[in-house]
Amino acid sequence: MSSNNNLYKAQKTSKCWLMKTEPDVFSIDDLKKNKTTLWEGVRNYQARNYMKEMQVGDSVIFYHSSSKPSGVAGLATVNKTAVPDPTQFNKKSEYFDPKATQEKPIWFCTEVKFVTKFNNFISLEDIKNDKNLSEMVVIQKGSRLSIQPVSPKDFEYIQQLSVKTTK
Repeated sequence: MSSNNNLYKAQKTSKCWLMKTEPDVFSIDDLKKNKTTLWEGVRNYQARNYMKEMQVGDSVIFYHSSSKPSGVAGLATVNKTAVPDPTQFNKKSEYFDPKATQEKPIWFCTEVKFVTKFNNFISLEDIKNDKNLSEMVVIQKGSRLSIQPVSPKDFEYIQQLSVKTTK
């Protein structure tokens, strides 16, 4: 991703999302190594509903949260649509939910696939200070969702920032 010619193009029919992860738990480097992963352990109803909306080919901004600095580390894509999150059934998992059953699962997860790691990390502070990204959900007051919709315009602009030369 060293030049504008190498930008990943979101499919015209796809939606764009931002998915947060703590890099000490699962980072962009982990996704690069594993190629794909189930986005397990989400226990927020709105975030779950967003995953149920996701379609194969949707574009994902891979965001490192709870880190210094927090920000965009790269891109992924939705590789498989939502399936019941297996951790809800595992009594040894911190994400176990005793109310969930195989017949009536409560929590769902999608599979995401690695696309690229950005050479230039885009910090939350960079996003907050860029007037072109003022509508992003991630910077709105009180927004803490781990999965958020992103406009195609903001998705493409984030990519443009990722290829700019670091000052």
